[in-house]
Amino acid sequence: MAATVNRTSVEDLNRANIGKLPEHIGLVITEVAEGRVVGRFPVRTELVAHTGFLLAGAVLSVADILCAYGVSTAWPEGASGFTTAEVKCNFVGTLREGEVVCTASLLHGGRTTQVWDARVEDAATGKLMAAFRCTQIILYPRG
Repeated sequence: MAATVNRTSVEDLNRANIGKLPEHIGLVITEVAEGRVVGRFPVRTELVAHTGFLLAGAVLSVADILCAYGVSTAWPEGASGFTTAEVKCNFVGTLREGEVVCTASLLHGGRTTQVWDARVEDAATGKLMAAFRCTQIILYPRG
């Protein structure tokens, strides 16, 4: 694993949510550690599909946001940015009401790539709703 540094906190990430999609979704970051970010959001009418169930896009968005935030917890030395190369999500459950908790964890932290997993669960029962994985390409200054 490449030498990394944590460049963020719960407060920093909740501030970053303001005025952007995470705030609209209602995402609140509850935990930040090296290689790990946890957040929660309530199931609200605006996030429910015509079928009466939570929109898959809301779940996928939160998982992607938390994994992207996670890059800042394991920032490779000398890196200047990152971009998403691939995402995959398997949905195995949903909600009509309640609260969702999502935990993003670093699976692989190399100098040029990071692979993140996110587990999306019903906050009340711990039942798995979705398993998400993404690959981030780490960017460095040219020159």
